[in-house]
Amino acid sequence: MKRIASLAVLLGLTFAAGAVLAHDDAYLDTRKAPNGGQLRQAGPYHYELVLAKDATAAQENPVVVYVTDHAGAKIPTAGASGTATILAGKLKAAATLKPEGGNMLKGFAKYASSPDTKVVVSVTLAGKQAEQARFTPLAVAKDGHTDHAH
Repeated sequence: MKRIASLAVLLGLTFAAGAVLAHDDAYLDTRKAPNGGQLRQAGPYHYELVLAKDATAAQENPVVVYVTDHAGAKIPTAGASGTATILAGKLKAAATLKPEGGNMLKGFAKYASSPDTKVVVSVTLAGKQAEQARFTPLAVAKDGHTDHAH
């Protein structure tokens, strides 16, 4: 009986530790992204989305996604594929993301830089299931700063 109770406690602690290690959007918004983008959790990965921040008119601009694990280790994107759907005001654009070396996927879409921009990124790494994340990459932080946390 003691063994069963001990096993139950051990399993409970294991699952609780996994929940503690999960990173929600609020937590990730306090982290400085390595490439100046916005971080989001996507299953067992972190995606960092980098968009053009100075495009005043809707024009062809790069869409870049970096893939890491929860510890920040780079995940190779060779053989991966992805899409980014960008919504800004009444405009909708899509980018096909292709491996660009290392842990990066890159594509292009016609968009303007706007604080109301929302992006849904879906990436399928080689041999893995698709993972998805939602971004608000150009939104101004509540304190008016977007480049750092206080």
